[in-house]
Amino acid sequence: MATLMNLLPLLIMFAIFYFLLIRPQQKRQRAVQQMQANLKKGDKIITIGGLHGIIDSIDENKVVIRAGDGSRLTYDRSAIREVVAENNQ
Repeated sequence: MATLMNLLPLLIMFAIFYFLLIRPQQKRQRAVQQMQANLKKGDKIITIGGLHGIIDSIDENKVVIRAGDGSRLTYDRSAIREVVAENNQ
């Protein structure tokens, strides 16, 4: 019983870390993976580097982004941070 009482604060700390740090991070990570899986041509996006553009073409691992000046840049799909708006074509 004394061993359990000695481990109790450690178990409580682990539970607090799980619910305050680990679980929310896993939720954010799942949301980003789902957003990246649902990308499609015409979506207005922002990359992790801050580039704003429109998806011109997309395949399993790469995304071609049309920038404001008309240039086309190729990025990894994982470089997309967020979808700003969806353009229904």
